[in-house]
Amino acid sequence: MNNKLYGNLIFELSKTGRKGYSLPKNPYPYHTSDLPRELRREVDAQLPECDEPTVVRHYTNLSHNNFGVNDGFYPLGSCTMKYNPVINEEVAAMEAFAKAHPMQPIDTCQPLLKIYGELQHLLSEITGLAEFTLNPCAGAHGELTGLMVICAYHQHHGDTRRRKVLIPDSAHGTNPASAAVCGLEVVEVKSLSDGTVDVDDLRSLIATHGEEVAAMMMTNPNTLGIFERNIPEIAQMVHGCGGLMYYDGANLNPMLGECRPGDMGFDVMHINLHKTFSTPHGGGGPGSGPVGVRQGLEPFLPTPRVVWDEKEDRYGIDVDGKGTSLGSIGAFFGNFGVILKAYTYILSLGKENLKMVGPLATLNANYIKESLKDVYLLPIEGLCKHEFVFDGLRNKETGVTTMDVAKRLLDDGYHAPTIYFPLLFHESLMIEPTECESKETIDGFIDVMRKIADEAAEHPEQVKTAPHTTPIGRVDDVLAAKHPIVTYQQLVEDQATTE
Repeated sequence: MNNKLYGNLIFELSKTGRKGYSLPKNPYPYHTSDLPRELRREVDAQLPECDEPTVVRHYTNLSHNNFGVNDGFYPLGSCTMKYNPVINEEVAAMEAFAKAHPMQPIDTCQPLLKIYGELQHLLSEITGLAEFTLNPCAGAHGELTGLMVICAYHQHHGDTRRRKVLIPDSAHGTNPASAAVCGLEVVEVKSLSDGTVDVDDLRSLIATHGEEVAAMMMTNPNTLGIFERNIPEIAQMVHGCGGLMYYDGANLNPMLGECRPGDMGFDVMHINLHKTFSTPHGGGGPGSGPVGVRQGLEPFLPTPRVVWDEKEDRYGIDVDGKGTSLGSIGAFFGNFGVILKAYTYILSLGKENLKMVGPLATLNANYIKESLKDVYLLPIEGLCKHEFVFDGLRNKETGVTTMDVAKRLLDDGYHAPTIYFPLLFHESLMIEPTECESKETIDGFIDVMRKIADEAAEHPEQVKTAPHTTPIGRVDDVLAAKHPIVTYQQLVEDQATTE
């Protein structure tokens, strides 16, 4: 495309003195709303100077470079990027919801509190746990909150020695990070060749650290998309030494309608509402990470809490938690817009159709896996759940890597799957189709993946130099990570140095 507005930075389109507005001089100089002098900049911000059409065209063209679930297939494993029904957006945009304020008197927001209360109940039914808090604003925030609940539980019982968390080596990276932020020590549990937890290694670790174990964090199905079959034995061992079981809900999608974490023996879990229950996410938000607990752990949930007040026959807000709460983990009650979209999604599907999410997600993933395993290396055979992992191309002699395959997919209009995670395989390619994709869409993806495998064997350079049709070609990922250029001034200085 030759249009200079398309490829230039907004700063490069800037012309000194040019403006996109024209305002009359303030006729009331003595009645001004200017910022106090002590709050003003000493030097004007170095902003681009452009007319309005240039600005509008520039950002409109940039928006065409974005890719999301509304543009095409998004097989991004480890993050459930599913289609987000438009009705969710319509409900969230309703004036009664969009203009609500968290400081409103309780009498004026009973319908909103009812949504909180009913969603908490729905999530409890779906997961088999006793009660939920909707306060956490993201999945990792939910992990941290869940671990804080566990710590509060042990401290309440005077068991302050329990500062270690058992985490499988295949866990999501946020698990050990959340434990560290919570001031806990991570103890790694090995995996077997089939990707599941090594129960013998776990037994050995519990024998060594049992009295110090606060919890074990698990994802089921695990990061490889494999169902952990030994959960009852694992839960019995962890509970036997006095620890609690924590369920990472990032992979809850295939469980819907099939089984519930609470029934397996998990004590605490978080849910990524913005994944399993269809809210757009990515790029830093929005998110929601509700935390659920089994019966007996409710007093340790954070405040404030939305509760039903039997005496007043209405919903109320508990701000003290009867002295056992871990305290507040954020302002107010989390991201209401995300909570509202999840509530709409669940009610739209109903209990009958919600039960189809897990089976359909599993069907789609296994269909892709079985259709491609003759050209892509499948390190672990057998039934997967919502996602699975290839170890790159089966034909390693081509020299084509997983990175090359991911880049080549862009040329055909597909977002790349997760690559090089989990770390159990050298050329990991994680694929997750979600339950809402049609067979035609999935067949198209399979055809392109097979085409890339053929190209790798016959014309490897075509794949190694991809992408070829995107606005920006292959970038130097390592250089970008080691030498990030984040401001226009830095770019100018860097170019001057290079020249």
